Amino acid sequence: MFNMLYMDLRRLFKTRSFYIILGVTAALLLAVILLAAAMSNPNTLDAMQSQGADIDETDRQMSAEIRNMTQLEFMDECIGSGLLLVMVGLGMTLFAYGDFSSGYMKNICFARPRRWEYVLSKILLAGVYSGVFTIMGVLISLIGPLLFGLHPAASPIARILEYAFSHWLPCWAFGLMGLALVTLTRSSALGLVLTVLAGSGLTAQLLALACHALRWPDVWQYLLSSVVQSQCVPMLDAGQMAMILGCSAGWAAVYALGSLFAMEKRDI
Repeated sequence: MFNMLYMDLRRLFKTRSFYIILGVTAALLLAVILLAAAMSNPNTLDAMQSQGADIDETDRQMSAEIRNMTQLEFMDECIGSGLLLVMVGLGMTLFAYGDFSSGYMKNICFARPRRWEYVLSKILLAGVYSGVFTIMGVLISLIGPLLFGLHPAASPIARILEYAFSHWLPCWAFGLMGLALVTLTRSSALGLVLTVLAGSGLTAQLLALACHALRWPDVWQYLLSSVVQSQCVPMLDAGQMAMILGCSAGWAAVYALGSLFAMEKRDI
C-alpha cells in the first residue's frame, strides 16, 4: 500500500494539472487580496465616487472593517468561502480519472488484486493533496496582504494553526468525493460538475430551501461546504470543532466505502 502511495506521489508531482490548479488557486487568492486592498483604501473609494460610482456609507464601513481585520479574520475571508474545497475536488477528480484513462488502473490491479489497497492509498493521497492546498492558502493569506499594503493585526500562531487544521479536514474529505464518483462512473464529468456545485455551496442552499419548504430538519448544515463556511473566527468552540471532526470523518467514510464498493462490484 505504501509503495502505491509512493508511486501516486511521484505521479502527482509530475502531473501538469496539479501545478495548473495550484497556480489558478494562488492567482484567485491574490486577486481577492488585491480587491480587498483596493476597497480598504479610502482614497480609492473617493476616486471611484468622483468618477460617478455609487459609494455609500455601507461601502465605507466595509472599508474600515477590512483595515481593522486580524490575520485570522482576513484568512477566513480569503479561503473560508469554499475555494479550496472546489480546487481540491477538481484536482482529485482529474487525478483519479487519469488512473483509468491511462491504463494505470489495469496494470496496478493486475499486479495487486487487493483493491482496498488502491482505495487506501488514494485516501492518503487526498490528505497530502488537500494539505498542500491548505498550506498554500494559509501562506498566501498571511503574506499576500503585505504585498498590497495591508497590515492586518497579528493573530496567535496557535489560532492560525487551529484554523488551518479545521479547514484541512473538510478539504481532505471533500477530495474523496471525486475518487468515489470516478470509481463509480469511470468518467470525470460527474465529479467535476458536482465538485463545483457542492464546493461553492449551491447544493447546500438548495437543500436548505427544500428543508425549509418541507419542514425537514436542517440537514444541510452537515454538508462539507456548510461546515467550512460556518466556521467562527477568531476562536472555534468545542461544539463547532466536534461538528468539523464528525462531518469530515463521516463524509470521508461514506466516500471511501463507496469507492471500495464500486471497485469491488465493477470490472476494471
